[in-house]
Amino acid sequence: MQLYLTVRPEDTRTASAYPAGLAHAAYRIGEGSSLLSRNLLMQSCGSPAGRGGLLMLSDCAAPPIQRPEALAGAVLRECSRRGYSGAVLDFEAPPTEDRRRFAVLLGQQCVRNRKFFCLPPSYAGAVEHPTVIVNTAISGGSFETHIREELACYGGGRNVVFDLQRLRMDFRLPARSGQGEPLTQAALDALIREHQPAVFFSKDLFARYFTYAKNGESHFILFDDADTLRQKLRLGRQLGVAAAFFQWPEVCDIADSLFRRK
Repeated sequence: MQLYLTVRPEDTRTASAYPAGLAHAAYRIGEGSSLLSRNLLMQSCGSPAGRGGLLMLSDCAAPPIQRPEALAGAVLRECSRRGYSGAVLDFEAPPTEDRRRFAVLLGQQCVRNRKFFCLPPSYAGAVEHPTVIVNTAISGGSFETHIREELACYGGGRNVVFDLQRLRMDFRLPARSGQGEPLTQAALDALIREHQPAVFFSKDLFARYFTYAKNGESHFILFDDADTLRQKLRLGRQLGVAAAFFQWPEVCDIADSLFRRK
């Protein structure tokens, strides 16, 4: 399993000290189906220009892709220029026809150029033999069952990459909607200091949890640490998952526990 750290340009130098590939979250779609990047910021911060890794393309606030061939060509040229081994579509908006056409074209070009290519589940149907990004953050049921079902849906681990989102959620009980309030690490640490709870490991969720009461309400806290993330990785390796991505801002405080420095 190949490991990647998703980094902003300003994080490149620090994250590159660890033995993981870098997925460069520095690219977005501009007017006229152009490829925009934050390379100037990388240079101004004194970070290395960064060769190798993956190009990660965001659709945040993106205009319609009117020239998908031009954008796909620009992505491949940037991969060649930077020595990237492939591209990741970090598309969060609901799929539209123009984005589907672009995903198809980029996927085809990556195959022809022997480049890695992965995309969100919502776009999986648009591409032949897709490699799909599966988010590992679940708050109910069985983690292993969930992952096995995802792998069965996409044809096995070779067609799946993990988005190892670090869970830190506060659920007010009873949590009928299954939705909790996201916590920062500072907020989680403050709760642990205030309530001194007994912390348990959930074999079903592959995460740690504790409960506390405040203002007459009961709360259930579910969170990941370096050990739970390693356990999720271990299951992924056993099931043949192709790669796993960590968001650098989510794991920078536990990177020494997750990885050995180079």
